[in-house]
Amino acid sequence: MSRRAWASTASKKVSAVSKTIFNIRDIMGMLAHRYPFLLVDKVIAYEKEKSLTAIKNVTFNEPFFPGHFPGLPTMPGVLMIEAMAQACGVFTCQETGLRADSGKIFYFAAIEEARFKRIVLPGDQLTLHIEVLKNKRGVYKFKTSASVDGELACEALLTCVIKDVARGDEEGGS
Repeated sequence: MSRRAWASTASKKVSAVSKTIFNIRDIMGMLAHRYPFLLVDKVIAYEKEKSLTAIKNVTFNEPFFPGHFPGLPTMPGVLMIEAMAQACGVFTCQETGLRADSGKIFYFAAIEEARFKRIVLPGDQLTLHIEVLKNKRGVYKFKTSASVDGELACEALLTCVIKDVARGDEEGGS
């Protein structure tokens, strides 16, 4: 299945689902991110050891819109990637029991094959779909996509790693 078809299929499956699996309070218990950098609003689908689908409601009040771009507010591509990475973080926290206050952080290790297909505007609802491809000793590789109304906006392969901050492993990552 092509990447575009995969993202479209994932988004169409989600449109039939309205149940919230994890709400914003649950997510804040998992991720260390906070406003203005928490980019996952809720999780609407989760399949243990396989995948997760989350929502980011993009509003005109986002702090990046005044400067990106004046007169044509557009969500920066790097923040779409970050939103997908945070969805990966929620998945991993649910799988491992990792919590925001655990002394461990889930970092980026690599971004591959990133493609941007559509701009994201205020009022759009970004559907984030992630699928785990590999998990080996705390290193995860994910196939990710972000779409709006079933139309692919962004896709990438993301590799992330769990680091023990309590030991002083604070270097690198985002």
